[in-house]
Amino acid sequence: MATQTTASCTGSTLLQPLSEIINLPLDQVFIIEGFWWGMFASPAKHYCYGIYYLWYLSLYRYSLHFLVQSGLSYSVMVFAGLENMHKYCFIVTLGYLILCQITRVYVFDYGMYSADFTGPMMVITQKITSMAFEIHDGKNNRMPSLLEYLSYNCNFMGILAGPTCSYNDYKAFIEGTCYQPRHQENANGKENGKYKQTEPSPKNDVVSKLCTCAISLAVYLSLYKLLPVERSIDDDFVSSTPFHLQVVYLYLAMLALRPKYYFVWTLADAINNAAGFGFNGYNKDGSPRWDLISNLRILDIEFATSFKLFLDNWNIQTALWLKRVCYERCPINPTAATFLLSAMWHGVYPGYYLTFLTGIGMTMAARAVRHNIRPYFLVSDSYKGIYDVITWAWTQVAISYTVAPFVLLAVGPSLKFYRTWYFVLHLLCLLVVLVLPVKSKRRQAKEQQDDLQKDNQTDHNSTDNNCNQKEKTT
Repeated sequence: MATQTTASCTGSTLLQPLSEIINLPLDQVFIIEGFWWGMFASPAKHYCYGIYYLWYLSLYRYSLHFLVQSGLSYSVMVFAGLENMHKYCFIVTLGYLILCQITRVYVFDYGMYSADFTGPMMVITQKITSMAFEIHDGKNNRMPSLLEYLSYNCNFMGILAGPTCSYNDYKAFIEGTCYQPRHQENANGKENGKYKQTEPSPKNDVVSKLCTCAISLAVYLSLYKLLPVERSIDDDFVSSTPFHLQVVYLYLAMLALRPKYYFVWTLADAINNAAGFGFNGYNKDGSPRWDLISNLRILDIEFATSFKLFLDNWNIQTALWLKRVCYERCPINPTAATFLLSAMWHGVYPGYYLTFLTGIGMTMAARAVRHNIRPYFLVSDSYKGIYDVITWAWTQVAISYTVAPFVLLAVGPSLKFYRTWYFVLHLLCLLVVLVLPVKSKRRQAKEQQDDLQKDNQTDHNSTDNNCNQKEKTT
């Protein structure tokens, strides 16, 4: 085991003994150590955890790639012109990320899923392209200075695992304008009409998120070795286990794997909140909300009743980035284009592409079922309850089936997994899409707009006819 955890890393092995004691891969031990510094170090020492982590990742390698990627992207933003700057910046930034991922996978450690220099580069890719599109769309009035550009991309809060945020939101946080003004009270305790700028405390939310992190980490360390996804393609397991139990096992294996992501993303959110970033207004009871850049909603994920609901609550900030830079702009089949971009951004393992290509079919089938079948179950609460239970089970199985190649990485094991399932969900999705066609959201919106224009034209013609009749009468 020690050899495996060491081989899967490309940096320091200083914490190898701790990795062996807690039975956690070395790269993940360093990530937790880095988060620890980010959460509990004093403000003057906040950057040391980022430096510490980058040193583990082989500082020279990450620094070189960061300087090249950021330097090229900033040069494009400055010299390309407002009209096409976002397109060129997107191509350069994403292209360089893919080049680094190809090098990392096919030169250094194929088949090893470990944290390395491409992880922070994925976050920076999102930030650079988000900034470029915001500038192009007019959401930012001017080009950021080099200091602003580097501060947004390299701040200590998000350099490890993000989450990605809007440049305008980050700028409002730095300038202190993100907090909503509240009424001042006079000596009698009544509002006097004047406003004051208050900075709400994130303490309760940070503590709550840290508790979530502790639970998630404990669950992951307890279960991930007991329920490996690779067992789903083991010949002995497949031959000796009934198919319905294979389905249950796959669901449990994916359920045991998710707390790793819950831990990382929740801790990253807590670090941002602890620094004062992430305020999102107030609840109805007056308590502050700290979910501006939250990356997941755990209960909504585990109890999702559709493929879309699962995806909407998983890796939220990446989903928003994909929506901004691709889905809302792609003129042809935006759903397929968005899934393809997500695969390219994640890396170059074949398993990623199998997952996201499968996700296209799953999304289309789920959309068809929702539009054509769901209305029949809304006639009563009992019918809707039955529909929710069925769709919850279907969603969890579909997600597990879709994501299996993402975990297996290589094309051989991924196709072997689908063969053991006889590609059953692929065929079922194809059948559903053919039998239950559904119009795309854009087409529906266009038809609604056309109908509205026709109605307005009819009303206009009716008004003109009435006016003409009055004129004739006169």
